[in-house]
Amino acid sequence: MKIKDLIASLLFLFFAMQVDAQEDSLLVAPQVVVEEPSYKPYDPLSPARAAFYSAVLPGLGQAYNGKYWKIPIVYAALGVGVYFYHNNDEQYDRYRAAYKSRIAGKTNDEFSNENGQPIISNQGLIEAQRFYQRNKEISVLVTVGLYALNIIDANVDAHLQQFNVSEDLTLKPKIDYDRMSGSAGYGLSLNYNF
Repeated sequence: MKIKDLIASLLFLFFAMQVDAQEDSLLVAPQVVVEEPSYKPYDPLSPARAAFYSAVLPGLGQAYNGKYWKIPIVYAALGVGVYFYHNNDEQYDRYRAAYKSRIAGKTNDEFSNENGQPIISNQGLIEAQRFYQRNKEISVLVTVGLYALNIIDANVDAHLQQFNVSEDLTLKPKIDYDRMSGSAGYGLSLNYNF
């Protein structure tokens, strides 16, 4: 007997024992298990509703979908964007006020020492204003992008909740043992039940 046939016979016996064990367990303790579907019934307006709710109040679409754990992430992301905008705006205002003060002829701004000598030159103040203005604009773009991502997440999540994942589609290994020739055939069986 070849090793291939021996392995095929062992696999066949293993699967046969599994079927017998399952039949015995069914005879011992019959149980009826009714499973709830893992998806919501189809509602074509649900994704639009979730997106609208998230557009009105960030995180509300996630709450509508039942994904409450995403709400702190949404607010943290938007809060970080707002924080950086606010911080860059304050820095921009500091350098702008000092530059305006120097243009007006005053030497007592926060970037000058007590003798009135500038610590940062006028050109340095202009460059700092440009830097913080650019960072403010990037902060606004990132915050708007995160807001849009919040809306997209709510919409996609509502679509995926209506996606049907059922047990009707199965893929099982199959061994076909030919008793006449004593050989085994291996394969996969793909079944779809309507």
